[in-house]
Amino acid sequence: MMMGILNVTPDSFSDGGSYMTREDIIAQTKKLIADGADIIDVGGESTRPGHVPVTLEEELKRVIPAVEAIRSFSDVLISVDTWKEEVARQALIAGADMINDQWAATREPEIARVCAVFDAPLILMHNREEYTPYTDVMAEMKDDLQKSIDIALDKGMKYDQLILDPGVGFAKTEDDNLMAIQGLQELTSFSLPILLATSRKGFLGKLLDVPAKERDVATSATTVSGIFSGADMVRVHNVKVNKEAAVVADAIKRGSLTVD
Repeated sequence: MMMGILNVTPDSFSDGGSYMTREDIIAQTKKLIADGADIIDVGGESTRPGHVPVTLEEELKRVIPAVEAIRSFSDVLISVDTWKEEVARQALIAGADMINDQWAATREPEIARVCAVFDAPLILMHNREEYTPYTDVMAEMKDDLQKSIDIALDKGMKYDQLILDPGVGFAKTEDDNLMAIQGLQELTSFSLPILLATSRKGFLGKLLDVPAKERDVATSATTVSGIFSGADMVRVHNVKVNKEAAVVADAIKRGSLTVD
């Protein structure tokens, strides 16, 4: 599945300030859908390095009108990128379908109870408050994600409502990021859907020495790698480029041009 990114923030690293009005939100959503997006991921707080945290009130002011604007013309699946319980609650009331938590239910564990009440999927993204060197990136990631899974289940969620994200770009060095993508298949042991979110991220810029908006082809390389390693979803800015890469990768993986 293709998850198209819609940042309603003034300071996101790639597209900050681009989609702040209702008209721009609707226009961009229509483009993402036309390009092949199955899910629109709405974010009201930048997660770029050095970002300034926003208040609950400000995040609600950005996110809820965006969800309402999308829902006013489309039944496309809507994900909301937040770690705040109250943002999740109000977004689901407004018409969102799932929550994408960059702190994997560790910052505000009650976010999982909100998802349980609304019977909404919850994406658990691997992250740590502070970077500490890894002895084994994948083994430690799996341990951390298991703790988040336990939190979600303890709050009433069903196991099959959970989605895992390796958290590329978060609490990891550039080499750690590459190891996380290379070892993605290890997450399939959880028997849960896997989301890969690498779009335009800094490690790609370091590899190629190009600005964020010129990293879409590089992103598509990670999309292909992710599909071969078991990713079920990819979260991207440029849906068209990555959709085309995904279609080819899926066909090669199946060994067939047709989908059963």
